[in-house]
Amino acid sequence: MTTTPAPPKPAPGPGTIASESALHLPVIAWFEAHARDLPWRRPEAGPWGVMVSEFMLQQTPVNRVLPVYEEWLARWPRPADLAAEPPGEAVRAWGRLGYPRRALRLHAAATAITERHGGVVPDDHAELLALPGVGEYTAAAVASFAYGRRHAVLDTNVRRVLARAVTGVQYPPNATTAAERRLAQELLPGEEAVAARWAAASMELGALVCTARTPVCGRCPIADRCAWRAAGSPEHDGPPRRGQTYAGTDRQVRGKLLAVLREAVAPVPQEALDAVWDEPVQRARALDGLVADGLVEPLEDGTYRLPLT
Repeated sequence: MTTTPAPPKPAPGPGTIASESALHLPVIAWFEAHARDLPWRRPEAGPWGVMVSEFMLQQTPVNRVLPVYEEWLARWPRPADLAAEPPGEAVRAWGRLGYPRRALRLHAAATAITERHGGVVPDDHAELLALPGVGEYTAAAVASFAYGRRHAVLDTNVRRVLARAVTGVQYPPNATTAAERRLAQELLPGEEAVAARWAAASMELGALVCTARTPVCGRCPIADRCAWRAAGSPEHDGPPRRGQTYAGTDRQVRGKLLAVLREAVAPVPQEALDAVWDEPVQRARALDGLVADGLVEPLEDGTYRLPLT
């Protein structure tokens, strides 16, 4: 019996994995020429500096992080230095970065690094992931940026670059999907050092050029091979989500309460906290939330302080 041979497969077109291996070199070359000089990228930052930056940069822009980061590393240049202090001091030093539970998690991670790893931030992804407060993204970022390991580092900026350049859509989904993880892994360069550089370069490209609202395609090193541009830059995914309103929320009340406690050198009486917000129900709810989150410690005499343990 004669068998009809299968027709040859078409050559990969724009947006396919095979054609996207050409992304690495131009993006990395662009990064070498245009990367910002950030303190956590300097050799002297070390793995601990990289980890501190990753905690601080979650949902917080670089310009707000920079002064707090510098002060933090000057005070606590090693994990053991932070672990030796009460967790409340981490909350105090966190200042107005927002989402202060990150300060407690970073303190807990520093304590675990000191107790389990001799004060040295581990280079193994699984060991990083086992630290308190360290999730999949942070573990991959620290292993990649601090130790040059080969991991897919998927933050919002990288996800947006891949969505546009490879899959041809304007914005990635609201939450990271399994398909995005597979794509990032398939696009990861095989050589460890190149993969680590690609992780940093693609992140910087998303932060500076392939931005959410106003991408500067004329400055993009891969504009000529971007699947989204090739499709006519369709806007079928809707605009990026806007930031949450802050004024009048429990978050604002929590911030005002914490500001009083950060400035205090002694336990704070209830009336001093009552003075920061007129609405008593919301104020009490915010204070209860701070206590439940471990950010504030109530004392038997009715006063409050930042946690000591």
